[in-house]
Amino acid sequence: MATNDTSEERRRRGSVRQRGNSLQVRVFAGVDPVTGKDVYLSETVKGTTKAAHKQADKVMTRLLAEVDRQRSTSTSVTFSHAIDEWLKNVELEDNTRDGYVGYIERSIRPALGKVQVRKLSARTLESLYSDLRRCRARCDGRPFIERHRAESEHDCAEAKCKPHKCNPMAASSVRQIHAIISGVLNAAVRWEWIPHSPAKVAQKPKQKPPQPDPPSPADAARLVEAAFEMDDDWGTLVWLVMTTGVRRGEVCALRWSHVNLEEGTVEIRRSYTLRRGVGKEKDTKTHQMRRIALDNETLVLLMEHRQRCRERLAELDVELTPDTYVFLGVRKADPTVPYSPHAVSSRYKDMAERLKIGTHLHALRHYSATELLTAGVDLRTVAGRLGHGGGGATTLRVYAAWVAASDRKAAEILGSRMPKRKRGESAD
Repeated sequence: MATNDTSEERRRRGSVRQRGNSLQVRVFAGVDPVTGKDVYLSETVKGTTKAAHKQADKVMTRLLAEVDRQRSTSTSVTFSHAIDEWLKNVELEDNTRDGYVGYIERSIRPALGKVQVRKLSARTLESLYSDLRRCRARCDGRPFIERHRAESEHDCAEAKCKPHKCNPMAASSVRQIHAIISGVLNAAVRWEWIPHSPAKVAQKPKQKPPQPDPPSPADAARLVEAAFEMDDDWGTLVWLVMTTGVRRGEVCALRWSHVNLEEGTVEIRRSYTLRRGVGKEKDTKTHQMRRIALDNETLVLLMEHRQRCRERLAELDVELTPDTYVFLGVRKADPTVPYSPHAVSSRYKDMAERLKIGTHLHALRHYSATELLTAGVDLRTVAGRLGHGGGGATTLRVYAAWVAASDRKAAEILGSRMPKRKRGESAD
């Protein structure tokens, strides 16, 4: 019977113990690289009879073989090496790559870099996520001093050494880390380094439902009025973002060749981004061009804005061409330099703070969407103006509350148009 097995190897690596009316088989599987604790594979066999003990023997043999297969893997590729190979091959936007590398160097590589890819498990990943949700520094819970100097003798008060305070990582950040790890492990599966990815079954923090917070119509009116008081160019930019729902990078990348004042449309083809102070154009977020219809007031504002730009450039002996950016940098009227996305956000934030309105530039995109939905515009049209993919699935997920309000309004409209049914008078 398993309990009478005198094999030293089996005593060291596995055991069978009775738990109530069952037998529990436990096999040592190594040390968790994240927590440093021993990891065991276990399985329960019902009953305590002689037959149950024989079944427990078979279970132990199978579990030991499973551990041995893991330890005698044909490759010793570490997760750190897998990360490097994945980064060489994956296609990422520059800003996205920078963000991923930050997560990798701060949180992923220190915890899992030395672990062989084949030895990663769902439990290992979940332990990492749990640690990060408790403290992004992955401390052991014991107090220690931050930024402690290497010298053996110094005055902590003078050196401004501070007691460590746990700072939990946001659930969204842990989900981002999970996405990176999942991408690396999926590549390892394709390269036949591992048979399957443990990230597919590892649990990650739940994603909170989107909570858009657009400014109220009254606050939106105050924001537009304040923008035009600052200057007409800035007012036109804020107005255009509010009425079209374009993203910050998209409005900065807008050229006059994308604006058709005769047809009353604007084409969103590119997005402008800054990376380490260097600006560049790239595809839109969904890598698709979209055409947005403009109202008469917006068309008039753009015509006036184009005339101002033409006059301003003429003073510098520069001609306004179709390739000229619609919104030029504020420091100099250079047709080759658009308004900086960072400058747009910063200026808008300062303006909102002066008005004591708690909002940000991206909230104007939410304002455009919610106003359209509240007015009864169909979901697919709103999704098309915003540049959402999935035939409106994203729009529905983000603006579900306003879609519900629009549906209620549609129901009331339909009810009001239905023929009135005559009701009989009550009997005396």
